[in-house]
Amino acid sequence: MKITCKNCNHIYTGHYCSNCGQTAETHRINFHFLWHEIRHSLFHFDEGILYSGKQLFTRPGHAIREFIEGKRIKHLKPMSLVIVLASLYGFMYHYFHISFVETTAQSSTETGIDNVKFNEWMGTHYAWTTLLMIPLYTIGTSIAFRKQGYNLVEYFIMNTFKASQKLFVHIALFPLIYYFNGTHTMTALSFAIYLVDVVFIYWTNAQFFNKMSLKKSFLLTLLSQLIFLTCLVSVILVVDLILKYF
Repeated sequence: MKITCKNCNHIYTGHYCSNCGQTAETHRINFHFLWHEIRHSLFHFDEGILYSGKQLFTRPGHAIREFIEGKRIKHLKPMSLVIVLASLYGFMYHYFHISFVETTAQSSTETGIDNVKFNEWMGTHYAWTTLLMIPLYTIGTSIAFRKQGYNLVEYFIMNTFKASQKLFVHIALFPLIYYFNGTHTMTALSFAIYLVDVVFIYWTNAQFFNKMSLKKSFLLTLLSQLIFLTCLVSVILVVDLILKYF
C-alpha cells in the first residue's frame, strides 16, 4: 500500500518514508503516544547504555569495529554515552570532594597551583575535560596505527568508546577512590588505575586491529600512549604560559 508522508508529502511503501525517514505510524498525541515516547526514549536510552557497557567489557574492539562498519542500532550514540558517564563521574567527583593529591600536599604558594580550586574545577568540568582528551588520544591512535585503513573521524569514534570504557572502570572503582581520598595512597592508586586503563586500551586495540600480531598491537599501543602524553604535556605547558603572560 502506498503512503503519503505527512512530513514531506513523498509517496512511498513500507514502515518509513524513503525520503525523510519519518515513520508511517503517526498516532494522535495522547496518553498512548506519551507512554510510547517514554518507553522508547528513556527505556531504550537505558538499554543502550547497558548494551554498550556490556560490549565494552566483553568484546570491546570487535564491538567498536562493527559499530564503525555499520552495526549501530543497539548502541547508545558514542558521544551521548561518554557525556552521560562523564557527567555522572564528574558529579561523584564533585559531591564527594575527590582529590588525587594528599590533603597535606604542597599549597598553591609553593607549587603555583591551588589544589582545592583545581579539584573543584575538575569536578565541575569533568565532562568537558573528558571530551577534550578524546582528540589527543585520537592523535596518538591515528599516528601509531596510521597504516590500518581507518580515517581520523573513525579513530575519533573509536577513542570516544574507549573514553566511555575508561569511565565505566573509574565509576566501578569509585568506592576504592573514595576510601583512599586525600591520603598518601591516592597517588599510587591513581597510577594503578592509569595502568588498568592502558590494559583495557591494549585489549581493545588487539581486538579492533585483529589482523595484526598481539606484539605489534602492544608496541603500537605504547607508542600511541606516548604520543598522547606528549600532546597532553604540550597543551598543559601552552595553557600555563597563556595564564602567566596573558
